[in-house]
Amino acid sequence: MTQIFVSSRLFGAMSLAAAVDAGLFGPPGRRRILLVSHDAEIPELTPPPNERPGYRPLLSRFDEVISLNEVIAPQHPLSWNPRPEDLPMLERLLRQVWGLGADPVELAVEAIQSSPAKTLAAIFHEATVTVYSDGLATYGATRATPPRGVGSRLSRLVHLDLVPGLTPHLLSEYGAPGQELPGEAFLKVLDEVCAEIDPLISRYGTLGEHDNAALIVGQYFSELGILEPDEEDQMHLEMLQGVVARGHSTVLFKPHPHSPPRLFELLTDEAKRLGARLVIIDDPVPAEAWFARARPALVVGICSTAMMTARCYFGIPTVTLGVVRLLRRLQPFENSNRIPASIIDAILPRLMPDGTLQPPMIGPQEVESKLVPLVTSIAYCMQPGRRPDLRRTAVEYLSSFDPDDIPRRYFRPRLYQLGLPGGRAPVEQTPAWRPSLRGLLGR
Repeated sequence: MTQIFVSSRLFGAMSLAAAVDAGLFGPPGRRRILLVSHDAEIPELTPPPNERPGYRPLLSRFDEVISLNEVIAPQHPLSWNPRPEDLPMLERLLRQVWGLGADPVELAVEAIQSSPAKTLAAIFHEATVTVYSDGLATYGATRATPPRGVGSRLSRLVHLDLVPGLTPHLLSEYGAPGQELPGEAFLKVLDEVCAEIDPLISRYGTLGEHDNAALIVGQYFSELGILEPDEEDQMHLEMLQGVVARGHSTVLFKPHPHSPPRLFELLTDEAKRLGARLVIIDDPVPAEAWFARARPALVVGICSTAMMTARCYFGIPTVTLGVVRLLRRLQPFENSNRIPASIIDAILPRLMPDGTLQPPMIGPQEVESKLVPLVTSIAYCMQPGRRPDLRRTAVEYLSSFDPDDIPRRYFRPRLYQLGLPGGRAPVEQTPAWRPSLRGLLGR
């Protein structure tokens, strides 16, 4: 048996290493290949993930590391879609190049609906497939149909338990059970990563709990066309204003890798105006490393998965800002950010620019009674054709509300379209008055 682990990010490789340590991929002795996919738009301009800080300690779990980019060049991993008639030839070629012989293969991939995962699953047409996930989208319905013949080979979904009590819907229609990645194994791997990148963190000086520091997790939805750049900039400014108003004199900002320089200038100027110390973290260090080493007193963001790792694994108070605006803008309704945004909005307090907090809709003790049916109902509304079995839960959940009290920001316009309780016909627009030809010419 040869196990091929496909990874494109440090965080994903950390999850795989933790899963191996926890015995989720069997005992030692099996050949394990880490297949690194460098998914940057122009991979030649940046180092591959396995050459970045923090990656080296993870490599001990694998027998060898192979660059997928080098094997398939000049194809890009995200656009690698060979013709069906070429798949048998590619399997023979890869088995020869990677020395697989006739060994059975097990694949561990991040997202089965897109390349390179779906391509590898199609090439190794007899391989069992494990999907591993470290994001909140795990709790939503499957967004796309796996390649033909792959659904029956999906063995399980390995995931971080970011919201205890909430069960993932991803891939459940294929009979792939969810398997939790133990938090202690993940934290052990994180500690190894931190030990290597501590010199990077120490460059920023003394930070942390004794400084009453807050950490802002930056996101970049404007790159996806969901938010306008000025609107997103304003959200980050409001986060800074809110945490300073709450008494945090030191603010760490962990930007999205694609955040534009203008945002840093805006935040720097605003921090000076507010009399706060702003530290912009411009190294490729996972946010979780900062949670572990700096121990901020508060974390704020829109709907990043890192907000939930801060809350779940480090016990750091976490709040959101701007998520309601994001929910209103997400298009199409099936957008993969809808489940993460909905979960964050439902269970985390909202930070206001003046520093006040609005309580969440669902409290910590209400996950089973309120969050589970909410997420199930949203998952049905996102994929009604794929998950008709979830309709009954959606009907029961929505029927429990007075029609005027339904939290419509999670469902519109699906309630009416799917004939669900509380659905309202869209208001017809009165057409603008236009003079008729008869009126112009007279009778």
